[in-house]
Amino acid sequence: MNILIVGSGAREDIITRSLAKSKDKPSLYCYGSSNNPGIAALTAEPIYIGDLTNINEITEFAKKHKIDFAVIGPEAPLEKGVVDALFQEGIQCIGPFKELARIETSKSFAMELLTSAGIDGCPNYCVFSSMEGVEWYIKNILGGVENCVFKPDGLTGGKGVMVYGDHFQTLEEVLGYAQELVNQDQGKKFVIAEKLEGEEGSLMAFCDKNGHIVFMPWVQDNKRRYSGDKGPNTGGMGSYSLANHLLPFLTKEDDEKARGIMRKTIETLNKQSGNPFIGILYGGFIKTKDGIKFIEYNARFGDPEALNALALLDHLESDLVTIFKAMIDGTLNEISVKFRNEASFALY
Repeated sequence: MNILIVGSGAREDIITRSLAKSKDKPSLYCYGSSNNPGIAALTAEPIYIGDLTNINEITEFAKKHKIDFAVIGPEAPLEKGVVDALFQEGIQCIGPFKELARIETSKSFAMELLTSAGIDGCPNYCVFSSMEGVEWYIKNILGGVENCVFKPDGLTGGKGVMVYGDHFQTLEEVLGYAQELVNQDQGKKFVIAEKLEGEEGSLMAFCDKNGHIVFMPWVQDNKRRYSGDKGPNTGGMGSYSLANHLLPFLTKEDDEKARGIMRKTIETLNKQSGNPFIGILYGGFIKTKDGIKFIEYNARFGDPEALNALALLDHLESDLVTIFKAMIDGTLNEISVKFRNEASFALY
């Protein structure tokens, strides 16, 4: 069996290590943006270094090596339609089609999908593509600039969300940033949402072609640059998970609500698209005084959260190759997926 890993960061490193433990002994290949000695030590040939958004080159690489299925690590290739291109060549993927990846690549799409489906847990929000109504919404609906969060619609590498107190101090600053976006790209959407206070957590799940979902342990990612949850957002400074697979501030009821939101999301996505979401759905949630609220979705393993989850996967009972094959076949409900009851910690 030949498996392609697209991407060469820490997330792809743990994916490669996990696949290499499989009893199937697959031949592993990597198309990455840079060299990674950890991955290179496990692949059948040196990492091919190229542009992760060069879909034609990735497709040709996969055809050359007779790849059985590909695992897409980062979000950028998903946004460009790498899964669609590989599928046209008969190559299955762990990662959703471009249309379904919009659950991550468009903040407005995700929130509007939850709202249209009547899925509880979405904060108050409004989508804009011009300056019309922005100031009025902030003042009259959110009650002032101190209650708002600003989110560009597209991919921002985990660094795009701007929050009052850390990234802006005045209404004028928010309006100025919005005007910049409008000037740069006429018609480009952005979201202004209610600022939620509380503790954030990440819940990832394996999703197969028949809508079956298997959840991973909760992980908390610390994005802020400085101690005390201060400073700008980074791509991730570190993460941890607990032995009971929850987080210190979560109850079982919180867990069930978040799972319910994700199940309904997959059901709605699959129904609206007509194509199945095969891959990893990553839900970002926050525990507020009013309970669990939705923040955002990713359409792939989190980085660094993948390090925690896959390090805890019980490879004796839960072979990652078997899990991925079951996702493609639609048989996740027929296999064992087990995570050890241990805590984990990753530091960047």
